[in-house]
Amino acid sequence: QSTGPADFYGAFCICLDSITPGAMLSLLILFARSKMAANMIIKQELRMKVNIGLADAEREQIAEGLSKLLADTYTLYLKTQNFHWNVTGPNFKSLHVMFDEQYQELAAAVDTLAERIRALGVFAPASFTQFAKLTKVKESNDVPAWDKMLVQLVEGHETVIHTARDLVALVQKVGDEVTLNLLAERMDAHEKAAWMLRSSL
Repeated sequence: QSTGPADFYGAFCICLDSITPGAMLSLLILFARSKMAANMIIKQELRMKVNIGLADAEREQIAEGLSKLLADTYTLYLKTQNFHWNVTGPNFKSLHVMFDEQYQELAAAVDTLAERIRALGVFAPASFTQFAKLTKVKESNDVPAWDKMLVQLVEGHETVIHTARDLVALVQKVGDEVTLNLLAERMDAHEKAAWMLRSSL
């Protein structure tokens, strides 16, 4: 004899009646967890893969190099702002203004670099701990004389230039024109800043 839907429903109701409250709660928790897991899987599947003509390994390598450049830039930004606040001496006014212009430019560069890293599908470093591990720019924990400030900032800009230049070969090899243009812009800005600082000594 065939069994119809009504028979299955009746048997299901009998089973439910025989389940203890504790077992029912466990079933509900299990169901909720299964639903959450399924939703997470769906969201992961819906998350679009980055497809911009660069292999995953290439994107990650470039982002790693840009993260070092970002860390250098941010550290130099803080250093320049520090000197803008604390410079003294016979050239106070001109140096105060120049440091202001330079740290404003660096602040904008930080945002541009971080957004390029994100466009490559990688999360950008954004903490002091991360920057400290990645940067090659030396911090200044004191207030040097105005001429020592200039020397330190020149060295900082030159460090950033080297970091950017180290990435050029890889970017050219994989054909990432966007990052290549960004690197050229950053090197140009840092070379000009270093020139201005060097000429003020």
